[in-house]
Amino acid sequence: MIDQSVFSSKELMGMEDKYGAHNYHPLEVVLAKGEGVYVWDVEGKKYYDFLSAYSAVNQGHCHPKIINALKEQADVLTLTSRAFYNSVLGVYEKFVTEFFGYDKLLPMNTGVEAVETAVKLCRKWAYEVKKVPTNQAKIIFVEGNFHGRTLGAISASMDPSSRKGFGPYVPGYEIIPYNDLSALENALKDPNVAGFLVEPIQGEAGVYVPDEGYLKSAAELCKQNNVLFIADEVQTGIARTGQLVCCDHEEIQPDILILGKALSGGVLPVSCVLANDEIMMCIRPGEHGSTFGGNPLACKVAMAALEVVKEENLSENAEKLGIVFRARMQKLVEKSDLLTLVRGKGLLNAIVINDTPDSDTAWNICLALRDNGLLAKPTHGNIIRFAPPLVMTEEQLNECCEIIEKTIIQFKK
Repeated sequence: MIDQSVFSSKELMGMEDKYGAHNYHPLEVVLAKGEGVYVWDVEGKKYYDFLSAYSAVNQGHCHPKIINALKEQADVLTLTSRAFYNSVLGVYEKFVTEFFGYDKLLPMNTGVEAVETAVKLCRKWAYEVKKVPTNQAKIIFVEGNFHGRTLGAISASMDPSSRKGFGPYVPGYEIIPYNDLSALENALKDPNVAGFLVEPIQGEAGVYVPDEGYLKSAAELCKQNNVLFIADEVQTGIARTGQLVCCDHEEIQPDILILGKALSGGVLPVSCVLANDEIMMCIRPGEHGSTFGGNPLACKVAMAALEVVKEENLSENAEKLGIVFRARMQKLVEKSDLLTLVRGKGLLNAIVINDTPDSDTAWNICLALRDNGLLAKPTHGNIIRFAPPLVMTEEQLNECCEIIEKTIIQFKK
């Protein structure tokens, strides 16, 4: 086995470039260690992590409770497949369904797998329960969405970088404007519509927060039209926005809830779909599955990760620190001609650079932030997303705000 510790950052980046597919454009920093809100590069420089692996590391890097659960289970049993029962899955399913208030859980691995699962489940429900004619079920998505990069997910996307060159696309999708109730109401007139799949906040699109009441009204419209309201909370769920799931802000329970990322605290891929019996029992043996979904290792890790969220009051901390962060960033917007606005909820926030999406200004600001000890990443060209681990203290947050303020004020295009 190659000892990676003997290589410099430049050498390691060169190896990725030479031997790896070029499907990512990472910021130039090579990370070797993480603990809590911090990461270190291979040369030992310490940084604040302000991306949290796209909100997968809400509980902080290498949380001791989660890592201990991983180690303990890894010594006992890691994988059985679903050909057999295992001693952890049922306990996990009971724990998670009670944690979020649903009848049933379908375990998967990655977020996009869970999205695909929700789409299949919605279609099956449409034919079995709603009695939509065979192969006529439609699912409504919204502009600016990001549900992953499988063929099913990109078929719902309008982003050329995700979509172009991969057709033909999956049929049966309709895309309407985000945060537009009249467009949704009009789309729901089609009796073959089975579901409305939406991110409560569009993270990848630049942390777009819909109008207050949008989600609640959308859910009510769906109910009136016998359509499933499906929430993709892969990024917004697990305390990120100041509630356990973002839909809790408007006191609604989605018909289908999609979770991933922080469900494992960033330790390994764990995702799931939650629904009540009327919906979930439409799926029967042989119709959907995953070799690794519901494996004992993943189940033990996920239960520990959710216990950390509750025990350490991470939702409350995200809510409190988000208010502090946006207040400080708003003051920065008012004094800097580089910034247009700050937006977000909880500790999922973004600043918009007063520049065009095809500019490299946001990228260069992130390079300057890196040099000053804070890691963030642009999205959609002129937007920088800020999403630190939820275990951050107010003192640490204020230190990070100082780094951001200093970097923006001193930045030269």
